[in-house]
Amino acid sequence: MITIHLKYEIDPDRIEDFEEYGRRWVALVNRFGGTHHGYFLPSEGDSDIAYALFSFPGFAQYERYRADSATDPECQAAFELARRTGCIRRYERRFLRPLDQEGNSSSGGSARS
Repeated sequence: MITIHLKYEIDPDRIEDFEEYGRRWVALVNRFGGTHHGYFLPSEGDSDIAYALFSFPGFAQYERYRADSATDPECQAAFELARRTGCIRRYERRFLRPLDQEGNSSSGGSARS
């Protein structure tokens, strides 16, 4: 499994637009075979930072989602919402892997601290 962690710098004056963007992507990721874990919006502290987490069974499925979403009309409409409103200033994407039940990394990689 691979989990994608997104950190967004958002326009706090456009939070409603970002919320709509997030609602759309939760449904879209799930439709494309992923599991969306939600969007996490500012509450206390920074007013312009939000997060999202979603997972796919593996990197190949994630890459398929990326390719398919590039031509999907609903995905393109969500991208256009963000472009038109300017609710997202920038974002960072990270790829994470979970620990399995025995405390080993699920990819079998070497241990590092």
